[in-house]
Amino acid sequence: MSATDAVLPDRAPGRLTADVADPLLRPRFGRIWWACLILCLGLSILMVVSLVVLVAGGVGIWGINTSNVWGFALVNYVWWIGIGNAGTLISAMLLLTRQRWRTSINRFAEAMTLFAACIAGLFPIFHLGRPWLFYWLVPYPNTLGLVPQWRSPLVWDFFAIASYILFSLMFWYTGAIPDFATLRDRAKGRIAQVAYGILALGWRGSARHWQTWQSYYGAMAAMGVPLVISVHSVVGMDYAAGIAPGWNESIFPPYFVVGAMFSGFAMVVVLAAIFRRALNAAHLITDRHFDVMGKILLTGSLIMTVSYATEWFYGWYSGEHAEQHVVATQLWGDFWPLYWGMLAGNCIIPQLYWWPFFRRHLPSTILIAIAINIGMWLERVVITVVPPARGYLPSQWSSYWPTLWDWALFAGTLGFFGLLFTLFLRVIPAVSIHEMKEQVAEEAPT
Repeated sequence: MSATDAVLPDRAPGRLTADVADPLLRPRFGRIWWACLILCLGLSILMVVSLVVLVAGGVGIWGINTSNVWGFALVNYVWWIGIGNAGTLISAMLLLTRQRWRTSINRFAEAMTLFAACIAGLFPIFHLGRPWLFYWLVPYPNTLGLVPQWRSPLVWDFFAIASYILFSLMFWYTGAIPDFATLRDRAKGRIAQVAYGILALGWRGSARHWQTWQSYYGAMAAMGVPLVISVHSVVGMDYAAGIAPGWNESIFPPYFVVGAMFSGFAMVVVLAAIFRRALNAAHLITDRHFDVMGKILLTGSLIMTVSYATEWFYGWYSGEHAEQHVVATQLWGDFWPLYWGMLAGNCIIPQLYWWPFFRRHLPSTILIAIAINIGMWLERVVITVVPPARGYLPSQWSSYWPTLWDWALFAGTLGFFGLLFTLFLRVIPAVSIHEMKEQVAEEAPT
């Protein structure tokens, strides 16, 4: 096994600890980190400005209309929640199947989940037009005695998303406790010692601690997989329970789950490449990791291609004129550039992963992953915008065009996500130290 295929087997455990922990304990960070911080901070300010203008002027500053009442807000909500769903799903499934290569990506994949889910939650709240009344989303009998409509998927959505964020936070924190203890013991400053000591919860690394931790962590992983699947299934039901042509399809729940994993893995590839370059961690995130993730993305692309073909078949086989018109509009109507861009990003370009070169050549695999994320975002646009714009009543047909403030808010959330991730790299180990040591011990020659 070559050094580029796995973590270096001759890497001493102490050296691995230093590689991950010491950059966090240094008083200064590199120029790349500061450049990313300034750029992301600027975009985050743009997000804040967009939200202030939105609250002052109302949702009319967006491009929504009577046919497309959801618009970019729900497009970006579904896209972000899809990326957020993937991190915990990836970590939990790979842990249960004992895939050792997960140790290099699970920590920042789980952090990606938390950041993306929190950003996703902003869009439904501000889409209300009166975000200060967001607590009305909570399904409780209000002062007028109205009981929530428990058959509405929007009510299920609230419980599913809230449960998922809480679970993801607990799952991520549980996995990081041993590493917080390591940072506590290596820190020189008093503030760092106290902060990491509080996060470590008195961890001493005893046999009893490890036994309890492994049992609890494994049980949480087993609970996490069905939870993640249910969350994005519920998001799919938000559409499938609608009456617009092109929405009421039974394939939506599994289709949304696979799409979430697909876009999430693509985002993990991009973040892994950034982390590897910024912190010079080629021995922690190796070519082998990108090769395996490329194969997973290829599988996801094939499943998404079959899903799109199934939608076309449903439209033809149903004999419903409105369904067929929606499919025709997507392929050849006003929205054809979006739809063909989606097909290129999700179905055509990922086929390059059949060749090992494109899986292991870092610039190529990053470009393909970015194309996948763009394609998945376009998919959310097509699903959210086209069916309402071409509903059952031709008198209500319309075109949807986002405004400057739609784009500004979306760009701002990208910057805010980058800002959170940049700060995360500064204070939290982006790679699981204790799991990396276990992997090195297993790969070491006997």
